[in-house]
Amino acid sequence: MKLVIVSGRSGSGKSTALNVLEDLGYYCIDNLPVGLLLELVSQSSTNEDQRLGLVAVSIDARNLSSGIENFPDFHRQCLDQNIDVDVLFLDAHNDTLLKRFHSTRRKHPLSNATRSLKEAIAHERELLDPIATNADLTINTSDLTLYELRDLVKLRIAGRKSQEIALLFQSFGFKHGVPSDADFVFDVRCLPNPYWDPTLRGYNGLEDPVIQFLSGQPESSEMAQDIITYLDKWIPRFQDSNRSYMTIAIGCTGGQHRSVYLCEKIGRYFSTSNDNVQIRHKELPSTAD
Repeated sequence: MKLVIVSGRSGSGKSTALNVLEDLGYYCIDNLPVGLLLELVSQSSTNEDQRLGLVAVSIDARNLSSGIENFPDFHRQCLDQNIDVDVLFLDAHNDTLLKRFHSTRRKHPLSNATRSLKEAIAHERELLDPIATNADLTINTSDLTLYELRDLVKLRIAGRKSQEIALLFQSFGFKHGVPSDADFVFDVRCLPNPYWDPTLRGYNGLEDPVIQFLSGQPESSEMAQDIITYLDKWIPRFQDSNRSYMTIAIGCTGGQHRSVYLCEKIGRYFSTSNDNVQIRHKELPSTAD
Protein backbone atom coordinates (compact mmCIF):
# COMPACT_ATOMS: atom_id res chain seq x y z
CA MET A 1 0.00 0.00 0.00
CA LYS A 2 0.92 3.65 -0.37
CA LEU A 3 0.21 5.85 2.64
CA VAL A 4 0.33 9.65 2.59
CA ILE A 5 0.00 11.50 5.90
CA VAL A 6 -1.01 15.14 5.49
CA SER A 7 -0.45 17.46 8.42
CA GLY A 8 0.18 21.10 9.14
CA ARG A 9 -1.19 24.13 10.88
CA SER A 10 -4.81 25.18 10.48
CA GLY A 11 -5.27 27.40 7.45
CA SER A 12 -2.17 26.09 5.64
CA GLY A 13 -4.07 24.11 3.00
CA LYS A 14 -4.48 20.58 4.39
CA SER A 15 -8.04 20.24 3.10
CA THR A 16 -6.92 21.28 -0.37
CA ALA A 17 -4.12 18.72 -0.37
CA LEU A 18 -6.44 15.96 0.84
CA ASN A 19 -9.01 16.85 -1.83
CA VAL A 20 -6.33 16.63 -4.53
CA LEU A 21 -5.30 13.17 -3.35
CA GLU A 22 -8.93 12.05 -3.26
CA ASP A 23 -9.38 13.23 -6.85
CA LEU A 24 -6.31 11.15 -7.75
CA GLY A 25 -7.82 7.95 -6.37
CA TYR A 26 -6.61 7.94 -2.77
CA TYR A 27 -8.91 6.65 -0.03
CA CYS A 28 -8.92 9.70 2.25
CA ILE A 29 -9.61 9.97 5.98
CA ASP A 30 -9.75 13.31 7.74
CA ASN A 31 -8.22 13.53 11.23
CA LEU A 32 -7.87 9.84 12.08
CA PRO A 33 -6.49 9.40 15.63
CA VAL A 34 -2.78 8.56 15.50
CA GLY A 35 -3.41 5.54 17.70
CA LEU A 36 -5.50 3.94 14.94
CA LEU A 37 -2.96 4.44 12.16
CA LEU A 38 -1.18 1.10 12.63
CA GLU A 39 -4.51 -0.72 12.54
CA LEU A 40 -5.39 1.12 9.33
CA VAL A 41 -2.02 0.16 7.82
CA SER A 42 -2.51 -3.48 8.85
CA GLN A 43 -6.00 -3.70 7.36
CA SER A 44 -5.03 -1.87 4.19
CA SER A 45 -2.05 -4.16 3.62
CA THR A 46 -4.13 -7.33 3.87
CA ASN A 47 -7.42 -6.13 2.39
CA GLU A 48 -8.11 -7.16 -1.21
CA ASP A 49 -10.12 -4.01 -1.90
CA GLN A 50 -8.04 -2.06 -4.43
CA ARG A 51 -9.30 1.23 -3.01
CA LEU A 52 -7.07 0.66 0.03
CA GLY A 53 -3.95 0.45 -2.12
CA LEU A 54 -3.68 4.24 -1.95
CA VAL A 55 -4.55 5.82 1.40
CA ALA A 56 -4.22 9.42 2.58
CA VAL A 57 -4.84 10.52 6.16
CA SER A 58 -4.83 14.02 7.63
CA ILE A 59 -3.60 14.60 11.18
CA ASP A 60 -3.82 18.00 12.78
CA ALA A 61 -4.29 19.84 16.07
CA ARG A 62 -7.75 18.34 16.55
CA ASN A 63 -6.04 15.00 17.25
CA LEU A 64 -5.27 13.83 20.78
CA SER A 65 -2.08 15.46 22.00
CA SER A 66 -0.81 12.10 23.29
CA GLY A 67 -1.23 10.66 19.81
CA ILE A 68 0.73 13.48 18.19
CA GLU A 69 3.52 13.00 20.74
CA ASN A 70 3.72 9.31 19.78
CA PHE A 71 3.78 9.99 16.04
CA PRO A 72 7.57 9.43 15.70
CA ASP A 73 7.12 5.88 17.06
CA PHE A 74 4.36 5.16 14.56
CA HIS A 75 6.45 6.56 11.72
CA ARG A 76 9.40 4.41 12.73
CA GLN A 77 7.24 1.28 12.86
CA CYS A 78 5.96 1.98 9.34
CA LEU A 79 9.50 2.29 8.03
CA ASP A 80 10.54 -0.90 9.85
CA GLN A 81 7.67 -2.72 8.12
CA ASN A 82 8.73 -1.33 4.73
CA ILE A 83 5.46 0.57 4.38
CA ASP A 84 5.65 3.14 1.57
CA VAL A 85 4.74 6.23 3.62
CA ASP A 86 5.15 9.92 2.79
CA VAL A 87 4.62 12.61 5.42
CA LEU A 88 3.57 15.96 3.95
CA PHE A 89 3.63 18.95 6.30
CA LEU A 90 1.99 22.19 5.19
CA ASP A 91 2.73 25.47 6.90
CA ALA A 92 2.65 29.23 6.36
CA HIS A 93 4.00 32.34 8.05
CA ASN A 94 2.20 33.36 11.25
CA ASP A 95 1.01 36.64 9.71
CA THR A 96 -0.35 34.77 6.69
CA LEU A 97 -2.31 32.33 8.84
CA LEU A 98 -3.64 35.22 10.92
CA LYS A 99 -4.91 37.00 7.80
CA ARG A 100 -6.50 33.83 6.48
CA PHE A 101 -8.46 33.27 9.68
CA HIS A 102 -9.55 36.90 9.81
CA SER A 103 -10.74 36.75 6.18
CA THR A 104 -12.69 33.51 6.61
CA ARG A 105 -13.83 34.28 10.18
CA ARG A 106 -13.29 30.64 11.10
CA LYS A 107 -12.56 29.66 14.69
CA HIS A 108 -9.10 28.22 15.28
CA PRO A 109 -9.34 24.76 16.90
CA LEU A 110 -6.95 25.81 19.70
CA SER A 111 -8.32 29.26 20.44
CA ASN A 112 -10.55 29.74 23.47
CA ALA A 113 -11.55 32.27 26.11
CA THR A 114 -8.02 32.42 27.50
CA ARG A 115 -5.98 31.90 24.31
CA SER A 116 -6.05 34.46 21.49
CA LEU A 117 -5.93 33.57 17.81
CA LYS A 118 -2.31 34.71 17.57
CA GLU A 119 -1.35 32.58 20.56
CA ALA A 120 -3.26 29.59 19.18
CA ILE A 121 -1.39 29.78 15.87
CA ALA A 122 1.97 29.83 17.67
CA HIS A 123 0.99 27.01 20.05
CA GLU A 124 -0.19 24.83 17.19
CA ARG A 125 3.30 24.81 15.67
CA GLU A 126 4.75 23.55 18.96
CA LEU A 127 2.03 20.91 19.26
CA LEU A 128 2.65 19.55 15.75
CA ASP A 129 6.45 19.56 16.00
CA PRO A 130 6.70 15.72 16.37
CA ILE A 131 5.07 15.43 12.94
CA ALA A 132 6.89 18.38 11.35
CA THR A 133 10.31 16.99 12.30
CA ASN A 134 9.46 13.66 10.64
CA ALA A 135 8.07 15.20 7.44
CA ASP A 136 9.43 13.95 4.13
CA LEU A 137 8.25 17.12 2.43
CA THR A 138 7.40 20.52 3.91
CA ILE A 139 5.59 23.09 1.77
CA ASN A 140 5.21 26.70 2.85
CA THR A 141 1.96 27.90 1.30
CA SER A 142 2.30 31.59 2.23
CA ASP A 143 2.90 32.71 -1.37
CA LEU A 144 1.01 29.93 -3.15
CA THR A 145 -2.37 30.23 -4.77
CA LEU A 146 -4.89 27.44 -4.36
CA TYR A 147 -4.08 26.21 -7.86
CA GLU A 148 -0.31 26.29 -7.30
CA LEU A 149 -0.71 24.20 -4.15
CA ARG A 150 -2.84 21.68 -6.01
CA ASP A 151 -0.20 21.45 -8.75
CA LEU A 152 2.61 20.92 -6.25
CA VAL A 153 0.75 18.13 -4.47
CA LYS A 154 0.05 16.42 -7.78
CA LEU A 155 3.64 16.71 -8.97
CA ARG A 156 5.53 15.99 -5.77
CA ILE A 157 3.35 13.56 -3.83
CA ALA A 158 1.18 11.76 -6.36
CA GLY A 159 3.87 11.80 -9.04
CA ARG A 160 6.60 10.16 -6.97
CA LYS A 161 7.26 6.47 -7.48
CA SER A 162 8.18 4.24 -4.57
CA GLN A 163 11.80 4.61 -3.37
CA GLU A 164 12.44 7.34 -5.94
CA ILE A 165 13.73 10.74 -4.91
CA ALA A 166 11.67 13.63 -6.25
CA LEU A 167 13.68 16.69 -7.26
CA LEU A 168 12.26 20.19 -7.61
CA PHE A 169 14.44 22.87 -9.23
CA GLN A 170 13.02 26.29 -8.46
CA SER A 171 14.20 29.71 -9.62
CA PHE A 172 13.48 32.72 -7.44
CA GLY A 173 14.38 36.36 -6.88
CA PHE A 174 16.36 37.34 -3.80
CA LYS A 175 14.46 40.63 -3.59
CA HIS A 176 11.31 38.57 -2.96
CA GLY A 177 12.93 36.36 -0.31
CA VAL A 178 14.58 32.94 -0.25
CA PRO A 179 12.10 30.01 -0.45
CA SER A 180 11.74 28.67 3.08
CA ASP A 181 11.39 25.05 1.94
CA ALA A 182 14.64 24.93 -0.07
CA ASP A 183 17.20 22.24 0.78
CA PHE A 184 19.96 23.83 -1.33
CA VAL A 185 20.18 27.50 -2.30
CA PHE A 186 22.53 28.66 -5.07
CA ASP A 187 23.18 32.36 -5.64
CA VAL A 188 23.85 33.24 -9.31
CA ARG A 189 23.80 37.04 -8.97
CA CYS A 190 27.48 37.17 -9.90
CA LEU A 191 26.65 36.30 -13.53
CA PRO A 192 26.20 38.99 -16.23
CA ASN A 193 22.71 40.42 -15.87
CA PRO A 194 20.51 40.69 -19.01
CA TYR A 195 18.35 43.19 -17.13
CA TRP A 196 20.88 45.95 -17.78
CA ASP A 197 20.52 45.51 -21.54
CA PRO A 198 17.36 47.46 -22.54
CA THR A 199 16.79 45.11 -25.48
CA LEU A 200 16.69 42.07 -23.15
CA ARG A 201 14.95 43.50 -20.09
CA GLY A 202 11.45 42.60 -21.27
CA TYR A 203 12.31 38.94 -21.87
CA ASN A 204 12.84 36.17 -19.32
CA GLY A 205 15.15 33.19 -19.03
CA LEU A 206 12.77 30.95 -20.99
CA GLU A 207 12.97 33.11 -24.11
CA ASP A 208 15.55 32.94 -26.89
CA PRO A 209 17.13 36.42 -26.59
CA VAL A 210 18.06 35.85 -22.94
CA ILE A 211 19.05 32.22 -23.56
CA GLN A 212 21.39 33.28 -26.35
CA PHE A 213 22.89 36.05 -24.22
CA LEU A 214 23.58 33.84 -21.20
CA SER A 215 24.72 30.82 -23.18
CA GLY A 216 27.35 33.06 -24.72
CA GLN A 217 28.79 33.96 -21.31
CA PRO A 218 31.55 31.54 -20.15
CA GLU A 219 30.65 32.23 -16.51
CA SER A 220 27.14 30.83 -17.04
CA SER A 221 28.44 27.48 -18.27
CA GLU A 222 31.01 27.34 -15.47
CA MET A 223 28.40 28.07 -12.82
CA ALA A 224 25.99 25.48 -14.22
CA GLN A 225 28.69 22.81 -14.38
CA ASP A 226 29.90 23.48 -10.84
CA ILE A 227 26.36 23.20 -9.46
CA ILE A 228 25.77 20.00 -11.43
CA THR A 229 29.03 18.49 -10.19
CA TYR A 230 28.13 19.30 -6.59
CA LEU A 231 24.59 17.92 -6.83
CA ASP A 232 25.74 14.85 -8.76
CA LYS A 233 27.90 13.97 -5.79
CA TRP A 234 25.54 14.75 -2.92
CA ILE A 235 22.01 13.93 -4.14
CA PRO A 236 22.78 10.17 -4.16
CA ARG A 237 24.07 10.47 -0.58
CA PHE A 238 20.76 11.96 0.52
CA GLN A 239 18.86 9.28 -1.41
CA ASP A 240 20.88 6.57 0.33
CA SER A 241 19.75 8.01 3.66
CA ASN A 242 16.09 7.50 2.63
CA ARG A 243 15.48 11.10 1.58
CA SER A 244 12.38 11.20 -0.63
CA TYR A 245 12.21 14.86 -1.68
CA MET A 246 14.69 17.63 -2.37
CA THR A 247 14.19 21.24 -3.43
CA ILE A 248 17.07 23.02 -5.14
CA ALA A 249 16.54 26.78 -5.30
CA ILE A 250 18.52 28.96 -7.70
CA GLY A 251 18.27 32.70 -7.20
CA CYS A 252 19.18 35.93 -8.94
CA THR A 253 18.06 39.46 -8.11
CA GLY A 254 14.56 39.47 -9.58
CA GLY A 255 14.07 35.82 -10.52
CA GLN A 256 13.40 36.61 -14.17
CA HIS A 257 16.60 35.96 -16.16
CA ARG A 258 19.73 34.27 -14.81
CA SER A 259 18.09 31.99 -12.25
CA VAL A 260 15.42 30.89 -14.73
CA TYR A 261 18.01 30.08 -17.40
CA LEU A 262 20.22 28.06 -15.03
CA CYS A 263 17.26 26.34 -13.36
CA GLU A 264 16.11 25.07 -16.76
CA LYS A 265 19.62 24.00 -17.80
CA ILE A 266 20.40 22.14 -14.57
CA GLY A 267 16.91 20.68 -14.22
CA ARG A 268 17.02 19.25 -17.73
CA TYR A 269 20.39 17.66 -16.99
CA PHE A 270 19.01 15.78 -13.98
CA SER A 271 15.81 14.81 -15.81
CA THR A 272 17.91 12.58 -18.07
CA SER A 273 18.81 10.34 -15.12
CA ASN A 274 15.86 10.88 -12.72
CA ASP A 275 12.25 10.07 -13.54
CA ASN A 276 10.77 12.58 -11.13
CA VAL A 277 12.19 16.04 -11.79
CA GLN A 278 10.08 19.19 -11.76
CA ILE A 279 11.14 22.70 -12.72
CA ARG A 280 9.28 25.69 -11.29
CA HIS A 281 9.88 29.41 -11.67
CA LYS A 282 8.58 31.19 -8.60
CA GLU A 283 8.57 34.71 -10.02
CA LEU A 284 7.13 33.86 -13.45
CA PRO A 285 3.35 33.49 -13.84
CA SER A 286 1.72 30.17 -14.72
CA THR A 287 4.84 27.99 -14.78
CA ALA A 288 3.57 25.11 -12.63
CA ASP A 289 2.61 22.22 -14.92
